Amino acid sequence: MAVHLNINLTNIVGIGKVIIVSVQKNVNTSRPLDVLGRALNSQVLIKLKGGREFRGVLESFDMHMNLVLNDAEELESGESSRRLGVVLIRGDNIVYISPG
Repeated sequence: MAVHLNINLTNIVGIGKVIIVSVQKNVNTSRPLDVLGRALNSQVLIKLKGGREFRGVLESFDMHMNLVLNDAEELESGESSRRLGVVLIRGDNIVYISPG
C-alpha cells in the first residue's frame, strides 16, 4: 500500500525548539476490482494469453475476473477481424484489460 505524505508549509508552527507539523495522509485504497467496476458499461480492450485480443462493452465481471462483453469483436493487428456479440472470457486467460 502506497502512503503519500503532503506537508503544507503554512501549517508549520514553531514553539521554541519544537516544530509542530500538520500532516495529511493520502492513502490509495483502489483495488483492481474497484477499478474494473468503474469500467462497467464502457468499452474495454482485452488481451489474452496466446496474443488474442478482444474489444467490447464490459457488461459484468466476478471476483475471478471472468468477464462478460457485449458487442464484442476479435481484433487482429489492431483491426476488427470478426464480430462476436456477447462473449464470456475466463479470467485466468487475461493478460491485461485497458480502456478501449
